[in-house]
Amino acid sequence: MSTEPDKVTRESEIAMKRLEPEDALAAAARASAVRQERLAFPPIYVVVGAYRLLSDDKLYIPTWAKCKHGFLRGAVVGLGWAALSFNIQLKFVEIFLRNSPRVTGLAHDSMFGYQLPFTVTTYATLLLLSNQLTVILRFFLSKNMRIARDRAWQHTERSRGKGPEFWGPYVEEYAVPPRVEGWRWERWVGGYFGRFIITRVILFPLSFYPFVGIAVGAYLKAIGTARHLHRRYFEAKKMTSDQIAVFMEERKLAYRSFGFAAALLEGLPIIGLLFSISNRVGAAMWAHDLEKRQHAFASGELKPMTPISSADIELKSTAMAGTWQNGDRKTI
Repeated sequence: MSTEPDKVTRESEIAMKRLEPEDALAAAARASAVRQERLAFPPIYVVVGAYRLLSDDKLYIPTWAKCKHGFLRGAVVGLGWAALSFNIQLKFVEIFLRNSPRVTGLAHDSMFGYQLPFTVTTYATLLLLSNQLTVILRFFLSKNMRIARDRAWQHTERSRGKGPEFWGPYVEEYAVPPRVEGWRWERWVGGYFGRFIITRVILFPLSFYPFVGIAVGAYLKAIGTARHLHRRYFEAKKMTSDQIAVFMEERKLAYRSFGFAAALLEGLPIIGLLFSISNRVGAAMWAHDLEKRQHAFASGELKPMTPISSADIELKSTAMAGTWQNGDRKTI
């Protein structure tokens, strides 16, 4: 029997083994490029988090198993409440908005001069009712939702094949770190009590108007929400309060944009409950990419970044965003 087929097979195997390192390098380069694109636009991580939660069985199966019974009970109660109270609430909203057009630019069938396919009072009633349904669902889901949110980080770590050893000590990425001012206020706003006051008290009158309350609330909660979502990241790296403040100040625009997107989605009625879990997944994905960058600085692959000019050192922390550049432009 001819040995020619065996010879061809061996040569093919040798050729494949030679290509494997090249393929691995190409795959690493592609992964690095994708990571750089994500880091350049942090709000994309809320989309990444939602996608992974809905597509990764290591995430959606345990999350749904934890929340499904409370969701079904809350949905039944909420739909019953909506059917019984809709007409009453519609009358209440009509009275509330009766004298508002001159102040807000709203009319019964238009908003700021634009025609609507339905009356503003109907929309406001549906929005008010959807907020009430969200409260009802949250009541039935409260305990299991907290557990699901807390475990979302662990499930994301497991799906990425990472453990506690992946998170290394904090490494300063800037040769001259920015000075931090006003951190206590932003920290208070990001806490539970601060978020409750803003959402339930300050922004309550705006909740009747389309999109206004959600957008304003998301802006006010942006930094606090981002800090809260990265709490597990800071704990994993055993960072001090000062290190957290400096780390976030160096990436203030990134944290503000990510926090705004996350708070905006979490502020949506009903579906915001889902985003409150997926945003934890997105925050973990962002933390993974940030940690890869920290590893590069720790190993010396990347060098500490410096201000564009020495005068920038004297700028206030709020003016320092965007004034840093990296002398070593390696991708990671």
